[in-house]
Amino acid sequence: MSKKSHKRPRSSELEANSADDNEQNDEPEFISKSARKREMTALQKTGEALLALPAKQFAKVPISDLLREALELAATLKNREGKRRQMQYVGKLMRSEDHEKIAEVLASFDENSRTFRLQFQRLEKLRDELVEGNNDTLTNILEQYPELERQHLRQLIRQASKEREQNKGPAASRKLFKYLRFAILDQEL
Repeated sequence: MSKKSHKRPRSSELEANSADDNEQNDEPEFISKSARKREMTALQKTGEALLALPAKQFAKVPISDLLREALELAATLKNREGKRRQMQYVGKLMRSEDHEKIAEVLASFDENSRTFRLQFQRLEKLRDELVEGNNDTLTNILEQYPELERQHLRQLIRQASKEREQNKGPAASRKLFKYLRFAILDQEL
């Protein structure tokens, strides 16, 4: 039997190996053509979602002027092939945009989204506190949103409180909620 010699690597060999490892980590990660195509398709779909927004919501989306113009042009195109190519261009422009911020804003517009439900629940809680007569809540709302009409808001609160005391339908409560929703959510988006 022969003895196999186990040599310890020299420190210069260890340094060379670690240098090779660092070089491999500095190289860009390989992305397959299929993965790039899926990413582009996803960006185009986001562009199509932006295209489907009403003008008021579209104006609130944080995108560059170049992308905004490209989407506006795509909206006017009738030719199928021209629109397809324009949407490819939109997908290309979307690469340089902040995808997470755009997705967040789109989610806030989607009534089925978690963000929308949370905002809705927060407004319901505010409305209920106002109807119950919580003056601190009223003061906080008026401080945060000075453009609210103080007199109109107080009138809606009085009507909703009266309704609750008389066990009537929630018509005034709905008006109060609608007023808060349009005044507060339109500012936040």
